[in-house]
Amino acid sequence: MLYLIMTTGRCNLSCRYCGGSFPDSLVPWEVKYRLDDLLDFLSKDREPIVAFYGGEPLLNTKLIGDLLDSMEPSKLVIQTNGLLARKLSPRLWRRFDAVLLSIDGREEVTDYYRGRGVYKRVLEAAAYIRKSGFKGDLIARMTVSEKSSILRDVLHLTSLGVFDHIHWQLDAVWSRDWGFKRWLRESYMPELTQLTSIWARKLSQGEVVGLVPLLGVLRALLFEPNPAPPCEAGVKAFAISTSGDILACPIAVDVEWGKLGSIESASPGELPGRVRIGSPCTTCKYFPVCGGRCLYAYMERLWGEEGFRLVCSSVKHLIEEVRRVKPAATRLLEEGVLSGEQLYYPKYNNTTEIIP
Repeated sequence: MLYLIMTTGRCNLSCRYCGGSFPDSLVPWEVKYRLDDLLDFLSKDREPIVAFYGGEPLLNTKLIGDLLDSMEPSKLVIQTNGLLARKLSPRLWRRFDAVLLSIDGREEVTDYYRGRGVYKRVLEAAAYIRKSGFKGDLIARMTVSEKSSILRDVLHLTSLGVFDHIHWQLDAVWSRDWGFKRWLRESYMPELTQLTSIWARKLSQGEVVGLVPLLGVLRALLFEPNPAPPCEAGVKAFAISTSGDILACPIAVDVEWGKLGSIESASPGELPGRVRIGSPCTTCKYFPVCGGRCLYAYMERLWGEEGFRLVCSSVKHLIEEVRRVKPAATRLLEEGVLSGEQLYYPKYNNTTEIIP
């Protein structure tokens, strides 16, 4: 199973769509449990995937170092804004299997949402991590919002030749409605159609561009259904807060349904299945691919039913665009132009949620 270890609730940025740190009362900025208790809990899982999360996880490199000096996860992941990359030694960076760096696309878009100079510092972090000897999957983790162009921003990131994969999430549900419906209709969905066509053209030439939402949907169409939810929150993925609480989802810090116990009193085998995606998702024809999209959004419906279904419309559009690619991808597999190894992504839960 995947465990998202929240090293702190604090963040060193205050992005426009996020607001920065968790309140200390919800996710303490300092760890409140003993390391031995965390190690004892994780030791009950024979193949734990560990992902460091925040706030900004690199604000607490001591916990990262202490934990990694004491155990060997089956896979090791971190989600970070990268600004503090040099606080972690090359020795530790080499241990990671996947590193997700937060960057929103072009410099002007990234700096608008994340702060002046952030774009350049993220690319400097990527260079430092690679120079440290990191050989794993370097993933650009985008948030796309009103000023984003999914076509131009994704193509910009692919043109850099820095990232192995690119994943994006929509700035939807968590913040106020900023004109999301208009943006979907006029920008996101038509540009997603163009982006998928470009991606499909590259596939036909034997090149697999690492766009996670497209690959994740194609995986479900070709090989096996996606989990529900696709991030596996509450099923095979759990967050461990700095308080020692175990959460069904790392965002579910302020809701009772999200709290599943504590590392001192629970064992991994007791956690799955207490919170699940239900109707209307489970009766929808798109469910085997989208898996309900997001557990927190499903449970809370912060934009109401209309907003919930509006986000669904973006997911259905994504699935239909990739569905158009499936016959050609099947043929390319049969002809040996592409292999299943190339198209089956992600191969383990690397914290990319697949469905934006």
